[in-house]
Amino acid sequence: MSKVAYYTKEGLDKLKNELNELKTKGRADIAKQIAEARDKGDLSENAEYDAAKDAQGHLEAKIAQLEEVVGNARVIDEGSIDTSKVSILSKVKIKNSKNGAAFTYMLVSEEEADLKAHKISVQSPIGRGLLGKKEGDKAKIETPGGEIEFEIIEIGL
Repeated sequence: MSKVAYYTKEGLDKLKNELNELKTKGRADIAKQIAEARDKGDLSENAEYDAAKDAQGHLEAKIAQLEEVVGNARVIDEGSIDTSKVSILSKVKIKNSKNGAAFTYMLVSEEEADLKAHKISVQSPIGRGLLGKKEGDKAKIETPGGEIEFEIIEIGL
């Protein structure tokens, strides 16, 4: 039983596009590789054929995994997000209590996380530590680099 994951509309569209690409172009490319390898003779000693069949297995496993993810995905309605506390899709401005550095992050699903785009997963240590907090709250979060205390400065969309 797979868990339901919540996505932005853009994040879910990206997953659907990737799945479609794998099902169409990916499968066609693998079929072409298998056909080319098959034309080279004896299949029992054909390393290219074995490699192509192996790649086909990996592709089909990835397609199955993406189909499951997309099937269990739910799009979050931004209008229903409570900005009085930190939740998925919240944009949270936090300040490191020790050095005063401030950061703004959006909490997203694990698959949408992208630190360069300031999107962190709700499953990450910082994401889990911020969930449910309100403006002005302090959150002590255990990170791989040790415990850090953050103050919640602002919550928005």
